[in-house]
Amino acid sequence: MLMANPATLRNLVTRYEALRSTHARLGTPESRRQLEDVSYTLCVTTGTRAVPDALAGPAPDGPAGGGGAPPGPAAVPRPP
Repeated sequence: MLMANPATLRNLVTRYEALRSTHARLGTPESRRQLEDVSYTLCVTTGTRAVPDALAGPAPDGPAGGGGAPPGPAAVPRPP
């Protein structure tokens, strides 16, 4: 199994958390698109299909099998 570069993974998680906060505050189409983009990249990088699964994986600099709890709701509804 391929493992994501720990620095890349930390960067993606940090970016995801910041964009999630921004989208919750602004709720604009642009903030939604950016959140969807980083969510997709985070899932591809970790080999998962959902952000909670990506965030629950091993911590990038922690012990194997360790993990973090998802920082809240991750689903971003798609516009109709």
